[in-house]
Amino acid sequence: MKLLLIPDPWWLPAILAASLLVDAVLSIRPPKFIDDCLSGVGFPRDWWWTLILVKVLAAAGLLVGLHTEGVGLAAVVGVIAYFLAASYAHIRARFTGTEFWLNCLGMLAFSCATLLISYIG
Repeated sequence: MKLLLIPDPWWLPAILAASLLVDAVLSIRPPKFIDDCLSGVGFPRDWWWTLILVKVLAAAGLLVGLHTEGVGLAAVVGVIAYFLAASYAHIRARFTGTEFWLNCLGMLAFSCATLLISYIG
């Protein structure tokens, strides 16, 4: 097993970055499903801006990592940690409806697939 410091294929981290950027932009004026999700896990509304910042920084790290060794790998590991924490928050709050299964676990699975396919050869 060889750890890759530049992703191959590159397009998986690029799609993950685009997904995170879209999520961050939507979170500026959250639609109902994002509002329901954050409220459902009891995340304080005064702190919602931090999630936007985290997603933008993660997307930037993934994009920079397309050409800078190790940056994308660190970013995808951070994204996985983010969605693991989000999954824990959903389970702890017993908020395990559609938002949990599709959004949270879906993004966790996509992030893990990106790590395995693009960075672990």
